[in-house]
Amino acid sequence: MAVNVAGLVAVAAFYVVVLLTGILASRKSKKVEKKCIGKKSEVSIVGGRNINVLIGVFTMTATWVGGGYIMGTSEAVYTPSQGVVWAFGPLAYLLNFVLGGLFLAKPMRSKCYVTMLDPFQHRYGQMFTTAILIPALISDILWVACTLAALGGTMSIILELPFVISIVISAAVSIVYTFLGGLYAVAYTDIIQLAFIFVSLWLCIPFIIISPAVSGALQAAHFNQSSVHSWVGTVQLQDAGKWTDSFLLLTLGGLAYQSLHQRILAAASSSKAQITCFAAAIFTFIMGIPSVIIGAVAASADWNQTEYGLPPPYERGEAGIVLPLVLSYIAPSWVSVLGIGSIAAAVMSSMDSTLLSSASMFTQNIYKTTLRKQASDKELLWVVRVSVVLVGVAGTSLAFKKNSVLALWLLAADLLYCIVSPQLFCVVHLRSANSYGAIFAYTAALLLRVLSGEPAIGLPPLILYPGWREERGVVNQYFPFRTLIALISLVTLPLVSWLVQLAFTRQLLPQSWDILGVCQQQTEAVEEEIPIQLSNEEKKCIHNTAL
Repeated sequence: MAVNVAGLVAVAAFYVVVLLTGILASRKSKKVEKKCIGKKSEVSIVGGRNINVLIGVFTMTATWVGGGYIMGTSEAVYTPSQGVVWAFGPLAYLLNFVLGGLFLAKPMRSKCYVTMLDPFQHRYGQMFTTAILIPALISDILWVACTLAALGGTMSIILELPFVISIVISAAVSIVYTFLGGLYAVAYTDIIQLAFIFVSLWLCIPFIIISPAVSGALQAAHFNQSSVHSWVGTVQLQDAGKWTDSFLLLTLGGLAYQSLHQRILAAASSSKAQITCFAAAIFTFIMGIPSVIIGAVAASADWNQTEYGLPPPYERGEAGIVLPLVLSYIAPSWVSVLGIGSIAAAVMSSMDSTLLSSASMFTQNIYKTTLRKQASDKELLWVVRVSVVLVGVAGTSLAFKKNSVLALWLLAADLLYCIVSPQLFCVVHLRSANSYGAIFAYTAALLLRVLSGEPAIGLPPLILYPGWREERGVVNQYFPFRTLIALISLVTLPLVSWLVQLAFTRQLLPQSWDILGVCQQQTEAVEEEIPIQLSNEEKKCIHNTAL
């Protein structure tokens, strides 16, 4: 097949604009670093803590509206066994931002943390912080793979460009401008990317609906009095557990993403961080509507009237790329080029944020505090940049496996939901939580999650929950076991913490056995609650770093 030259030129032009914007933003970042008297490495991580609400809403929304969100939502709506009731993304992300604004934005921003891992480091120490970093890093790598897989599948269909080349080029562009400009580059490019996603996706909708393959199929179904709403879907009683588990997975698992907290911590104040979360909730929901419509169109279309022909995508095992198939075979060619541009923008807007979030956690909470405590700001900046490249390469290599976009999207939030989210809630809101409870809950949650199995990576379950089924030789759990694991972690952490503290204070155990220093942590708990005080010079630096 010949490469779609016109489409390739249009996408290349878009990439050039984004790359130039990132380079210009990197110059802005360097100017701010020269003026800032405080820690210059934090300019790259949290942008001087003075991102205004408008830019904050743009960059937060663009981060969540990624390839997994756009293509995963369409895949769920189109799949005959699911439908729109299984397309959790828009509603789940709306609730995710609302909960983040209500319960996390104020306590995290008011204490001037730099990363999501800072409260763990202050309360539990370095060893446990490293343990929390592992699932967070794995989730970020899976997120990168998910977004790149979405883009690779789209470009290979619409532009007829090889899958591998599509992924490599897109990953390289995102890595370069994130490498150069840090959060400034991410924030400025997110503005362009989100605007392009919004305009191009909504512009595609009318042309898709009036296509003969869709309008004709709807008229024929109405004439024959057959159902045209197969895309709505249903939730049977035996599937209710799985539905609840998947919905809560996206809703609560997203609260433990460093990308969310990076925007919260970069806001000018706690109140502006909350407003940013609430506004992003609305915009993220709106951005998911075109994907729902495209999935419904794919389910209602007569594919025999298109060049794609029969059997339809689901029977060919191509439900995961149904969105680019609709753009390529149902929409006009110039509209499909806009569609590929929107997906490319969505991929880069999510990928750059994920790269920076992982690099920030490693630099701030591992390298700076353990490996090189005396590292200079310049050295830390280079550690951030090298980490961006390494995470990008890891996610890119995983994207080559062509897994389901929806499966990768859910798997990325899995570990965060089961392990990290309960830990984050406890360390932020429960002063009684200590290292012993955290370690016990972490170990229990990790062990239960591994024993429960995961079909997406070929891990067989050793624990079979009620309602499990064997489908095509693979055991699938329909019980909400992830939610059960998260609840077990949420209950055992404060319970074990209280029992251990009680044992030491009542002298049931000698304090010489307190190898983790819980008794000392308890006496310093009041000091931990005091917000970090900034010097006049640091306040002046923040005041002068408005985007």
